[in-house]
Amino acid sequence: MLSIDPSANTERENYKFLIGSIIPRPIAFVTSMSKEGTLNGAPFSYFNIVSSNPPMISLAIQRNQGERKDTARNIVESKEFVVHIVDEQNVEKVNETAANLSPEESEIERAQLTPVESVKISVPGVKEAKIRMECLLEQSLELGGSDAPGCDLIIGKVVQFHIAMDIYENGRINPEGLGAVSRLAGNDYAKIGEIFTIDRPS
Repeated sequence: MLSIDPSANTERENYKFLIGSIIPRPIAFVTSMSKEGTLNGAPFSYFNIVSSNPPMISLAIQRNQGERKDTARNIVESKEFVVHIVDEQNVEKVNETAANLSPEESEIERAQLTPVESVKISVPGVKEAKIRMECLLEQSLELGGSDAPGCDLIIGKVVQFHIAMDIYENGRINPEGLGAVSRLAGNDYAKIGEIFTIDRPS
């Protein structure tokens, strides 16, 4: 095996090893609102569950030369955001929102996504997702970087779930009906694929 010291690598080299190794990664499509009232939308694959009591999720939003991205800045300022699960039916539109737009431009409008009001927060979600979660900011941490922080780790508490009726079954979510897609490296994505079961030891 190759044995590589990440401190001898460039950031880009480490990035390639990480995104090529830690696969598949779930994708969060996040809506947030700027102080000026622009509805921002962006996908993030550094995303996962933190806790179920209370329900909390995490987003690691990489900075651009030490500067916060629009989503991180909006969340830190407003303390609210919505996380959507990216699926086979909405992934093309979500991919459109990854374009580099100025803060006053809305990725939601660019991708022709449909805003829908939230129940407990002021930030809208989008109608095209089968699952969305209204979140309040629990904590934000500035992490990494040599001269300035390299990312913002966002912990959000879920205060409202929205789940499409056709994928909800007796308190559970049907994974085949959801059709979630995951992120690989480069421009590659993956579908759920074959599902298999292994009993956990007692």
